[in-house]
Amino acid sequence: MRRSLTIIAFAVVSASPAAALDLPARKAGLWEIKMAFEGRTIPPQTMQQCIDAATDKQMNSIGGNMAQEKCSKQDVQKVGATIVVDSVCQVGAAKITSYGVISGDYNSAYTVKVSSTREGGTAVPGMPADGSTNMTMEAKWLGACKPDQKPGDMIMANGMKVNIVDMQRMQQQMQGAPGGMRPPGMPGAPAQKK
Repeated sequence: MRRSLTIIAFAVVSASPAAALDLPARKAGLWEIKMAFEGRTIPPQTMQQCIDAATDKQMNSIGGNMAQEKCSKQDVQKVGATIVVDSVCQVGAAKITSYGVISGDYNSAYTVKVSSTREGGTAVPGMPADGSTNMTMEAKWLGACKPDQKPGDMIMANGMKVNIVDMQRMQQQMQGAPGGMRPPGMPGAPAQKK
């Protein structure tokens, strides 16, 4: 289950190559995201995202932060009604070259198509030996978030729910903890003194 979540999270980040580059904000509410991969043995993935303006910006900044630190090239152009992103990024020992086209609108539905190749690094399970793959992500606005959802919730196909705000807060706590220790209350954290 953790591996599946990692694959989906990486796919979402990879699917937003222009993330923190002033893309239009998505309409607040519940979005369904479907990802299909060509050239990989990963089955199609579907998830939902409950967003408001702040969490939409926060979700997009994940990919943008990676791009600023790890990408030697990130050309973004508006071509007609589409946004085209051409990038070269270093992910560990691998160089990933991607070309993405984003079309549609951010109020009802949009599509992201990304073609990428990987050079170097260790082989990635489920990916062809030559490191090439194509991914299509289709996003559709479903309406208001459900009563049991809060902005930042990502709901996986298996019903598992994670919240981007909670995940980033936890990451900040772990980075600030002495020696990289886990914050109290997390599995594996030292017991609190009473």
